[in-house]
Amino acid sequence: MRGDWSDERLMLAYRAGDADAFDALYRRYRGSLYRYLAQQCGNPALADELYQDIWIKVVKARADYEPLARFSTWIYRIAHHRLIDHYRRHALPTAAHFAGNDHDDREEGGDGNDERIVSLPAAGHETPHALHERRTMAERIGLALADLPDHQREVFLLAEEGGLTLDEIATATGCGRETAKSRMRYALNKLRHSLRDLL
Repeated sequence: MRGDWSDERLMLAYRAGDADAFDALYRRYRGSLYRYLAQQCGNPALADELYQDIWIKVVKARADYEPLARFSTWIYRIAHHRLIDHYRRHALPTAAHFAGNDHDDREEGGDGNDERIVSLPAAGHETPHALHERRTMAERIGLALADLPDHQREVFLLAEEGGLTLDEIATATGCGRETAKSRMRYALNKLRHSLRDLL
């Protein structure tokens, strides 16, 4: 039954003491939130640590939770801030990128086309050759994502993994909608260029 509930309803149920509602939310975000963190930090062990920290923050914040925005926006905002905290604590320059203090995103190129760039086919009963091609494609996409500036990779992942809209990305990252849109456009253009032989 909880599978039909919205994220917000699940969080409100958890706030009221329903531990099963928390489990349902955790399962729902297990893949997308972890992938977002892993792509952002490039370290699976660190991504796992950050992932657990985020859920601890959700547990601690449950009493004050109000559905003023979608739950996904709220949790990805927590994730965004947790990444900034990590980079600041370790004095890494990436914190400035996440905080939006790097530069104004003016770059050459860009056609303004914000469509999705590539979708991997679902793994099923594939031949060894198809599995190899799928792994190769995933590796290429991972490398192309790693080559993006941090703030561009973040908006792309928030849209692709988190399913957030531009307005929700702006809220989660603390930047303006036009900045989020610009970052998305540059990210898509760079990814298309890097993956042009696959498209």
